[in-house]
Amino acid sequence: MSFIFLVIWVLAITSFTLLGSVYAKKVQKPDLLIALYVTFTLTAQLLAVKISTFDLGFTTLYGPSGVLLFSVTYLFTDIVNERFGRKETQRMIFIAFITQVAMVFFFWLSIQLTPAPFWTAQDMWATIFGTVPRITVASWIAFLITENIDAYVFSWFKAKTHGKHLWARNVFSSIPALTLDSLIFLPIAFAGVLPLWPLIVGQTTIKWLVGLLNIPFMYLNRLILDWDSIVREMWNENPTIDKGK
Repeated sequence: MSFIFLVIWVLAITSFTLLGSVYAKKVQKPDLLIALYVTFTLTAQLLAVKISTFDLGFTTLYGPSGVLLFSVTYLFTDIVNERFGRKETQRMIFIAFITQVAMVFFFWLSIQLTPAPFWTAQDMWATIFGTVPRITVASWIAFLITENIDAYVFSWFKAKTHGKHLWARNVFSSIPALTLDSLIFLPIAFAGVLPLWPLIVGQTTIKWLVGLLNIPFMYLNRLILDWDSIVREMWNENPTIDKGK
């Protein structure tokens, strides 16, 4: 994947957060944001089975295919944290964790079932989905640690800055958490199977790139969710505006 296509893919993937915010604005609940967060998390774990090449032009990186989706999950937590608070964010993280446990069990069950005599893909099925439990267990550990760290740091940063500097709490909560996630997840998931250092460098670099590209989307999502309050603030700060227009 070239750098230009990588950027296009990241922008396309991240655009799903806008749909979640539009729905959340309408119903005043983060339901669709949570559903998309769970979908991104589960899909990223399935895609992690495949290691992909990311050609940035000046360098070539390697990482799990799900890295693009998983990086955006931290944007989801920041969006929910910003609008609905840390407790709602941690509830979302817990929901995603339970769905991961269920997914691992279902895949394990599918492998145990005796295949039909005319179905010849059992070995391939077991090879692909048999690695999912190890990847998912690694993800559980990294997920519970780093997603909660992101939620706490974002909330702490918001309180310390009195709600200002949105870009700073978005970056300084997500980037360290994304880095820590790579350092925890990859050794547990792939040690003894794949070379770790190229994966750590590749996945971490891609996560940083996604995190930076996500900053404008953080502002767009807050604009969607807080449009009414933003308009009221502008209204109150400009009393000379003709309010009859």
